[in-house]
Amino acid sequence: MAATTFVQEMCSVGERLLLKLRKLPQAEPVEIVAFSVVVLFTATVMLLLLVACSCCCRHCCCPEQRGRKAQVQPMSPP
Repeated sequence: MAATTFVQEMCSVGERLLLKLRKLPQAEPVEIVAFSVVVLFTATVMLLLLVACSCCCRHCCCPEQRGRKAQVQPMSPP
């Protein structure tokens, strides 16, 4: 039951988004800017989520390869 209500909710959100997109050419400039800010925020969150997941997966799936360690000698004063 919970899955069907979730699917119905996602469909209603999608329909409202499509309705907003259809009305956007006739919208006032304030509404266009507000909608653009919401879309930009959503895209930023999705991009940050993708970056975070890829960084986490890199640490979990790929073991760190350590190179050869070289000792650094202090420089002698001229």
